[in-house]
Amino acid sequence: MDAIVSVPAAGALHVDSAGGGPPLVLLHGWALHGGLFAPLVPALARRHRVHVVDLPGHGHSPAVAPFTLDAIVARLDERFAREAPLTVLGWSLGGTVALRWARQSPARVARLVLVGATPRFVAAADWAHAMAPVTLARFADELAVAYRLTLQRFLTLQVQGSDAGRATLAALRSALFARGQPAPAALAAALDLLVATDLRTEVAAIAAPALVVTGSRDTLTPPGAGAWLAQTLPAARHVEIAGAAHVPFLSHRRRFDAALDGFLDAR
Repeated sequence: MDAIVSVPAAGALHVDSAGGGPPLVLLHGWALHGGLFAPLVPALARRHRVHVVDLPGHGHSPAVAPFTLDAIVARLDERFAREAPLTVLGWSLGGTVALRWARQSPARVARLVLVGATPRFVAAADWAHAMAPVTLARFADELAVAYRLTLQRFLTLQVQGSDAGRATLAALRSALFARGQPAPAALAAALDLLVATDLRTEVAAIAAPALVVTGSRDTLTPPGAGAWLAQTLPAARHVEIAGAAHVPFLSHRRRFDAALDGFLDAR
């Protein structure tokens, strides 16, 4: 296996790459960074060229302005312009980015793994599989006055209800500031993106084969959101991991790996 190689460039995405084989891109969630995927990389890199991305405004990647899905996708398209077809694994916010990327660049994004993903993070009269609007609004307000405490509380919500919550929370807390503190302005802009985004009208047009992985106890992106994605995407399968919350790739690694291997190995 090749050693992990950082690929920095002024104004560009920070990407750590390892291994050889078909390219696999990993996209993380809000307020975190690609380093959270470190436990997954060694096994994946035996069969894939794994690219672990810090999304704009997170980790070592500079922000984009305005902070929009299209701007993020444009940055990804630029970085991976010479690599196709890609398998893209997106978790939480990264899943939202992966869905839009697959919609806009179907020739580049050939397969999707959507973990704790949703087409809409905010509940509405016609969408029950999400957080209440007041919850996200409170996060935005608290982020401005108690930055670190708000991020720590967000980590707690990610493991709430998990039967491996304590160990997973410790891993998240250890990783949170491992690549420095994300700029409050970038996090606020990313949170605004989560509140405003609704991809439900786009999903049925995404033809890429997809694996949708949900945790049965996820309160941030409830399993109903993943079930909806799997039913609406034209070529998707759904795996719900019993006892997991929002971070099944850390809390229930064996079952997550089994689901991922079955999808990535499929012909």
